Amino acid sequence: MNTSLDHLSAGRRQLLKNAVAIIVKAVRPEKIILFGVYNNSADSIYDDMGLSQALPPATLTSVLGAFDLLIVTSEDDRRSDYELQDIIENRCREVVAVTALVHDIVYVNRRVKEGQYFFSMAVLEGTLLFDARRTPLARASLPDWEAVREMAERDFERWNRQAGDFFQSAEFIRAKRGWNTATFFLHQAAEQCYQAILLAFMGYKPTTHNLDKLRRYTNRFSVELAMLFPRDSEAEEGLFRLLSSGYVSARYKEEFTISEEEVGLLTERVRRLLNIAGRVCKNHFTSLGRKAAGGR
Repeated sequence: MNTSLDHLSAGRRQLLKNAVAIIVKAVRPEKIILFGVYNNSADSIYDDMGLSQALPPATLTSVLGAFDLLIVTSEDDRRSDYELQDIIENRCREVVAVTALVHDIVYVNRRVKEGQYFFSMAVLEGTLLFDARRTPLARASLPDWEAVREMAERDFERWNRQAGDFFQSAEFIRAKRGWNTATFFLHQAAEQCYQAILLAFMGYKPTTHNLDKLRRYTNRFSVELAMLFPRDSEAEEGLFRLLSSGYVSARYKEEFTISEEEVGLLTERVRRLLNIAGRVCKNHFTSLGRKAAGGR
């Protein structure tokens, strides 16, 4: 496993150091592994312009993007993965943006031994940021790239097809002016699509209906995906919140309201999400095929 952060700027390394200190104090993990970085181009902005002094923390994290971290907890920690995830992301939020996947050491080692793609590659190519040295990670080996490609294509086809079905249902209900029900179907289309992307790229998807978490998990795979719901203005934040509330509020809460115009905007965003997903995942399958053939 890698331990060097020399490929990152000094500003990035300091942000990671801050994140590690917060996480270790908050949850006392077994290990912290960096497996992804979004918005690498912002490194030069951070270092050259000194934005760490010029901007408030919330703005700084939006400029610099986020770190994807696998938090490996001890076998004895009885808190749920989702509870720990919320603790980590909430504690880090005002200092550095992180997207945390949390699993205990027994689960991680079992998946590595099984040759599961995401966990094996996290061990092989991730960067170890912290190690409590209580329990070692299992030894990982390179996956069978052809098997990875076949499974990725199969899983993507299944989940993306479901996303398309929900989207068609949303368009049908929208034509009948059923704004709330259409919002629910749009949420389901977006959720299924994000999960399809995760399965295509990682062979893994977390069990969550939280669109913000699913969106953040996929940001590093495509700039187009990251910019689709930027949440960088009051209008963008409100639009995404409407979509996110489609899972529960649009179905069950009498006070939920959404306008025809807003449903139209969300329909176009989700349509773009489906199109981007198909394109970036197809490119990824091509890349996996080259690896399977021995190319790079």
